[in-house]
Amino acid sequence: MESRRFIRLAALALAAFGFARAADAGATDRPLAVIELFTSQGCNSCPPADKLFGQFAARDDIVALAYHVNYWDYLGWQDKLANPENTERQYAYMRAFGTPSVYTPQAVINGRTHLGAGKKPDVALTLDQLAETGQGMNIDLHVSENSDTYMIDVGAAKAPTSSAHVIVVHYQPPQVVDLKKGENKGLSVTYWNAVSDFHTAGMWHGKEQRYELPKSEVEKKGGCAVLLQAVGKDGLPGPILGAAIVRRPVNSLEVKG
Repeated sequence: MESRRFIRLAALALAAFGFARAADAGATDRPLAVIELFTSQGCNSCPPADKLFGQFAARDDIVALAYHVNYWDYLGWQDKLANPENTERQYAYMRAFGTPSVYTPQAVINGRTHLGAGKKPDVALTLDQLAETGQGMNIDLHVSENSDTYMIDVGAAKAPTSSAHVIVVHYQPPQVVDLKKGENKGLSVTYWNAVSDFHTAGMWHGKEQRYELPKSEVEKKGGCAVLLQAVGKDGLPGPILGAAIVRRPVNSLEVKG
């Protein structure tokens, strides 16, 4: 119980700090990277990756999003954080990367590459390689707000570029889940930034452009991030060119079974 209390207090402090940063109209630093974790409560390889992901989710320079998938539910435990749209996004990446199958835990970084998500040195090396080769966040996204809306100002590209989608991603506050069945039976796992839904809010054509999000819709769903992601003519996801946290959830950890 003491460890859970410590985690709960730490999560509250990190979330509050992150919200202050995201709502600061002067915050224009580009994040180092976007890490999208595809995970499942029913996969016995995932708990170490979920734990590692928590370290990246706590960082202010990384947009970390966890997509829980549902194809391991047949093993005996239904992942209540999973939804079909998350699974569809992973399959879209599979087709984009030309890989023969999906797997968990998988980390997709900047929409450009993927790897097994369980080892910190592997993820860190990939982050460094993408940054060194100019495959990081190359377009500015600036978040500001007024009483009714969040404004997302997307900067202009320095060179001719293809269009991209402005994707709004909603995610849940951190929570502890007691796994009572399946391959991870008996474990209590903390899940960070579990994606609940996402949608395309508009198109970007390489020039400065503003997008507005209703504050009431954003704040009732927990956390919110925006991704500027290229999409191929086949509709498959491509490189993520820019990203920002719009709002971090500010409530403490919930314990769920």
